[in-house]
Amino acid sequence: MQTVTDAFHAAAGKSSFIRKMFEKGIELKQQFGEDAVCDFSLGNPDVPPPEAAREVLHRIADDAMRPLGLGYCPNAGIPAVRESIAAHLSRQQKMELKGKDVIMTVGAASALVCFFRATLSRGNEVIVPSPYFVEYGNYCGHFGGVLRPVPSKDDFSLDIPAITAAISSRTRAIIINSPNNPTGAIYSREELDALVRTIEDENARREKKGMRPLFLLSDEPYRAFAYDGAEVPAVLPMSRFAIVLGSFSKTLSMAGERIGYIAVNPELSEADGGTLVSTLTLVNRTLGYVNAPVIGQKLAAAICDSTVDLDVYKRRHDLMAKVLTDAGIEFVMPKGAFYFFPKAPGGDDAKFVDALLEERILAVPGSGFGRAGHIRLSCAVDEKIIARSAEGFKRATEKFQ
Repeated sequence: MQTVTDAFHAAAGKSSFIRKMFEKGIELKQQFGEDAVCDFSLGNPDVPPPEAAREVLHRIADDAMRPLGLGYCPNAGIPAVRESIAAHLSRQQKMELKGKDVIMTVGAASALVCFFRATLSRGNEVIVPSPYFVEYGNYCGHFGGVLRPVPSKDDFSLDIPAITAAISSRTRAIIINSPNNPTGAIYSREELDALVRTIEDENARREKKGMRPLFLLSDEPYRAFAYDGAEVPAVLPMSRFAIVLGSFSKTLSMAGERIGYIAVNPELSEADGGTLVSTLTLVNRTLGYVNAPVIGQKLAAAICDSTVDLDVYKRRHDLMAKVLTDAGIEFVMPKGAFYFFPKAPGGDDAKFVDALLEERILAVPGSGFGRAGHIRLSCAVDEKIIARSAEGFKRATEKFQ
């Protein structure tokens, strides 16, 4: 029987792929120079924050010099910030939210960790369509939870019958990430409607038996990154068991400020008397987070309706598609986020990543994301780097023809 430690180490091994490539990139840049390396390994946003952030930061600096200007705040976040983010999410999710429905967290990562701590018992399962973000296994594994990947279809859309078949009495949550890291897939309204019907049917059965409900977690840090008219449906109104988690790391290029949130469907809060929100708030404190960073909270609240220059990412998206197409590499065109998840020529993702390394191109094997035979490329890099990689991709591909 696999122990919690075994599960954690298995998940940690997958997530280390990205870190290893990052460290390899540092080594290559030191050896050959920055301009000789094309590093597509990390999703670290490099586009500047919206210009409005400059004025807000000056204002925050003045406020910080007042007594308790940088002191502790309520564990769930600064009340005015929660109200501001709730108003922002109300417009985004197309349903009315109040500050009491939102908890400010230390990035989307701690939002997920807090949720799993509050809801999982040892042996509970969390279903995720694969490919998936590598850290999910760590997040639920901390508390004895088990990540259960369910392969998506070849075009990375949801396989609803497979997800339905994977649900058992141990299943506590289904987590979706749309736009998706690593594939860039955006799940359609039809897919989500079908998924919600599955969850509602399961919860109707559980309610009759007095069992705990099955939650739908929507992890949405890339929501703003949708291309060519693609729609990112609002998940929160679809089910009272829906929870939306997100951050401003990508949309506002403030990843280092670690500002995220949990938004709970108000119908669920009303039904349980606010128990889930209260528990999440307590967990947010007792896990050691105490409260989300005050400066980041205030900054996010002031500019949450803005975004970075998304046209920059669209140009990179289109250029990467051209580079891969010209190299003869097969891929599904991403509808959102800033990643590509192409097939590895020859079928062995590790061998193709090694071939790319010989060309001083850094990519991450798809095996780490739960889908072997693919690689992940991050477009959070300058267009000049993408253009410079073109010949290297061609040469690496030719080795497998």
